Amino acid sequence: MSIRLGDTAPNFQASTSIGEIDFYEYLGDSWGVLFSHPADYTPVCTTELGRTAALKGEFEKRNVKVLALSVDSAESHKGWINDINETQNTSVEFPIIADPDKTVANLYDMIHPNASETLTVRSLFVISPDKKVKLIITYPASTGRNFNEVLRVIDSLQLTANYSVATPADWKDGEDVIVVNSIKTEDIPAKFPKGHQVIKPYLRTTPQPNK
Repeated sequence: MSIRLGDTAPNFQASTSIGEIDFYEYLGDSWGVLFSHPADYTPVCTTELGRTAALKGEFEKRNVKVLALSVDSAESHKGWINDINETQNTSVEFPIIADPDKTVANLYDMIHPNASETLTVRSLFVISPDKKVKLIITYPASTGRNFNEVLRVIDSLQLTANYSVATPADWKDGEDVIVVNSIKTEDIPAKFPKGHQVIKPYLRTTPQPNK
């Protein structure tokens, strides 16, 4: 099946490096990041999981729970985690899902046959507390993910979920945002008291409202 933005993220039960989990129960009321790796003991994935572990505080600050997935076994994951912790100078505490029968990989369309018949590509899903898919990023196996971009998009998603704004190109937390076109220009001051700028009738900016 194909997952698209706005779809409900499928629930699943799985063995992981920290034991059995139910995906929805694990997420609870948090945001979630679910991302897949082609296999254990692979070099790019080792750096990605180490980077994710190092960003633990950044994810917690945003109320985000992280889960990784690889098609190998939970026992294999545990051995790999030791290597990750050693080589990346970190401590992996989030679960790595074991998916040897590819149940979750197929549920989330993580296997792209033209890239590999058996291994998952680098899929990443951001899931909101209401279990909706808010972001999908897919990298080839040869390219490691940019986790600064993942955090940036989460900041944008959380901001735009609560305010009638959008974020411009290359936006970073703390910068000005765009007032959505559904708000009339004359109504902006009441909704955004920090001020605004009309660059074009369809392009109005305001300071980030939650700063």
